Formats: sequence, structure tokens, C-alpha cells
Amino acid sequence: MSVHLVNPSDNSFGTAVITPRWLFVLAAATPSIVGDPILIDESLEQIIPESIHAGDIVGISVHTGNALRGYEVGRVARERGAWVVYGGIHATLFPEEAFERGHAHAVVKGDGDIAWGKAVTDCLAGAPAKIYDGGRIGGTEFLAARWDLIPRDKYMWASVQTIRGCPKHCSFCSVWRTDGQKPRQRAFQSVIDEIVNLRRIGFRFIALADDNFYPVTLTDLRLAREQNNFAKLEELTAIRAERFLLMAELAKLPHDMVFFTQITMEAGEDGEYLDAMRKANIKGALVGVEAVTPEGLKAVFKDFNYSGDALARQLQTFNKHGVHVLGSFIFGLPTDKPTTFDATVDMALKAGVTFAQFVMMTPFPGTVDFVRWEKEQAEAPEMVGEIPITRYWLIPTAIRPKMFTPHPSMSSGEISERTQKVWDRFYDWPSIWQRSACTPNLRARVAFMFLSKLYRQMYAGTGISTDSARRKKSKTWARWTAKQCRKLFQAKPMPQLQSPAWELAFSASNTRGAAFLGPQHEPAPFVIIPKQ
Repeated sequence: MSVHLVNPSDNSFGTAVITPRWLFVLAAATPSIVGDPILIDESLEQIIPESIHAGDIVGISVHTGNALRGYEVGRVARERGAWVVYGGIHATLFPEEAFERGHAHAVVKGDGDIAWGKAVTDCLAGAPAKIYDGGRIGGTEFLAARWDLIPRDKYMWASVQTIRGCPKHCSFCSVWRTDGQKPRQRAFQSVIDEIVNLRRIGFRFIALADDNFYPVTLTDLRLAREQNNFAKLEELTAIRAERFLLMAELAKLPHDMVFFTQITMEAGEDGEYLDAMRKANIKGALVGVEAVTPEGLKAVFKDFNYSGDALARQLQTFNKHGVHVLGSFIFGLPTDKPTTFDATVDMALKAGVTFAQFVMMTPFPGTVDFVRWEKEQAEAPEMVGEIPITRYWLIPTAIRPKMFTPHPSMSSGEISERTQKVWDRFYDWPSIWQRSACTPNLRARVAFMFLSKLYRQMYAGTGISTDSARRKKSKTWARWTAKQCRKLFQAKPMPQLQSPAWELAFSASNTRGAAFLGPQHEPAPFVIIPKQ
């Protein structure tokens, strides 16, 4: 009997930019009685059905983007006599789908650190429950991943989680609803120990795969003081202090290490925090810009961001403090006009954004946008074949629309075409070469060029033709580029590297954490789309 953990994907490139962290965390949560689990990341290569045998246990984590493929894997596994258990954000939101479409025996909702082990034990006994509710565990329970199981030659970046949850309430994001608005912070000692383990085996590029690495803003502190809310002020101050302790320890690690994370735009007002990030070798961060106009920001409940020239100045502030920005922009907002597209790419270039992603508005389950859209569709639901558009993830990708919500002045085809042109302009060779000047040497500059093109090839799919030959050619080129990029990110292992001797001893139970629910979008140094 074997335990299989599967990260489903329709696109396999042989090499991945970022490790799907949940695979290795759930490997740590798997009871030792069943031995080491078999990890299958389909972004590398798809699962071989014959590897699954009767009595095996197959855990599948699904977000909305890979749910259809995940259900296919589950059906195959059950047909071969395996126990099938689903987890992930999408299974948490739609557990009934996993039973109906994926032939599940059980579903783990919420965090899986403890619940996954219970599900495995019950499957061994032949009597799994239908639902295991893992809830939201505390930061002291976050699990360190089983990096000893990683295929070292397949990933460019490793990933470590330091905090879960986000205090914001953006309309397009489900994090604050599924993971909560109260930050759950992992002890910095366990974070450093895990990073040291990764550097020992040869990873020097690491994504701090957090919902929001900047959980406490200067505005939060000011408001707590003005309201005389001293309990809140003490709580926020403690969270902020822990962040600085973590960054101070990161700064002591080998200087060839490079970290990347995700933060909100407000960090641009906090020079002390950005300086600590720079000293900690946190070289870059995904920053949710979303829109460049006040109307667009208001539409996504993100009017705490700046717009116009003030936005450009704030983005430039990150660079001045040594933190490169991957700007995330959304197209298809109701306030968008044909002129919005050029204005957005002009802003990204003017502000000196190092990387950028331009995505089409998608109402993800668990978000305010989705709830509002679902209500609008209730009276006269739009159908694609026999599937309502509000269940678009169940529509085969070959016929799935590019956009799902109508725009007041532009067709989905026009938005898709204009979005593709923005990608093409930002990632043309002259623009990439100019931005690559931020790197320290020629080798790094070459890596920057390759990675920019790989990122664009993998993720700028808004205008890719449904013609199978073109898709195959695009995937073949991406696989070749990914292989070359991986070589550029390889580092010599440092097996003698030691963790600091902490003043306080932390037991194994204090270094636990993370969840069966994989992120809504693969956490990456270069995140594909705004998180659900």
C-alpha cells in the first residue's frame, strides 16, 4: 500500500519555476506507518495510472484552475481501487463537487496539517469520514516541508511559508475569506531552520510563499493609537516585531541567497521595512497594483492604493530601497476603457517595474466578485453546453471562454486581444534587455532574459489560439526554455551549513504548520494571477 500526493495540471513542462509547497508539507503530515509518500507534480510530468494500485491512498489538492484535471485524476484512482481524498481551496469551497465529479471518498476542508493524518489513518482502517474539517491552525502548528523528497533537478525555486491570512478585503481575492484576516505567523526560528535545510541541498532561490508578507501597515498602527485601542496596538506591534526578527536572521544567511515574496502597495510608505527586506536579501516582491485609475481601484475595493503619478512614485520607492517589483495588473474591470491598456503598460514601464503580469478579470469562488456575479446570473443563467457559466472551471479548456462577466463597453475578444498586446509590449526583447541592467553580472542578466521570456510564454495565455498545433509548439518552446533556466538557477549544495543555536529550544510540535489546501494559484516567484 502506498500514499500518493498529486498536484494536478494540464500543462507539463518537465521543469517548474516554483515548488508546489503543499506536496512536501503534506508529505511531512503523512503518518510514518505508511512510509514515504509518492509525490506527483503534474506541472513536471503527468501521473502514470498504472502506478496506482488497489488499497493505495491518493491525496489530490485542487484550486479552481486545476479542478477539472484533479477530478479526472480522482476518477482514475478510484477506478483502480484506491482511496481518494481531496483538499485545497476549491475542495474547501465545493466539497460536494469532489464527490460528484472526482469520485472522492473524503474531503479535507481548511488546513490539513492534522486532518490529513486522520484521513490517512481512517482509510487504512477502511472507514474514512466524508468530511475532515481542519479549520485554521495557529502559526506554531505550521509544518516544515519534507524537502528530502524533492527531485533537486526539477525546480528553480523552493518555497517556505512564514505567515497565512491577510487583513485586507480585496473584492477579487478569497484569501481573507478562506484563510482569515488575522495573520497567523510562524515562529521565525522554524522558518530559518527550514531555509538552512534547503540551502544545504543546493537551493539558494526561495519564495516566501505568504498571503501577505507585510501584515501590519503604518496606517494600522496609527489608527490603533488614535482609537486608544491598546490591546490591538500591542498585538500589531508584536506581529511587526516578529517580522523584523525574521528579516534580521535572514540577513545572516549566506549572501548568495535570494528571496522573493508578496506584499501590498502600502509597504512603499514604510522605508524602514523595505530596508530590512533589502538587508535580508529579499530581492523582489509581487505587489498588487491591479488598476492605475481611482475608479478601477474603487471597483476592486483597493482604494488604499495610489493611482496616476503618485502610483509611479510609490512603485519607484520600492526600487530605491532595493526591492524589485513584480506588478500585478487586472484588465476587464467595468471602469476599463480602450485607453486603459496603453496607460497601464506605460505606467509599468515608467515606474520601473522589473516584472509584470497582466491578467483578465476572473470571478473566483470565495470572492466578493464571485458572489455578486452568481447573484446576477441566478435569474437567467448563461450556459456553455450543459454547464452554467458560473461553474466555468468545469467547462473543457478548449471551449472555455476567456472572460466570464460581460463588460459594459468592450467584448471579451477585444479585452483579450488588448491584454495580449500589453504582454507583448512589456516583454519585447529591447524592454527586457533594458530591465536586465538591474542584475549584478552577465550570467544573471542572461538568466533574467531567459526567465522573462519563459514567464511570458507560460502565463500570457490570453490570446493563444485554440489550434492544437500552435499550443503544442508553444509548450515545446516553453519546456526547452524552462530547462535552460533551471541550469542558470542551480547552486552548489552547502551540506555543512548550520542553523543558528537559538536561545530557546523549540520542540517538533512547535515547528509544525501549513495546509492541505494548496494555494488558489501556484505560489511562485512570479505569481500567475491574483489569488482567489
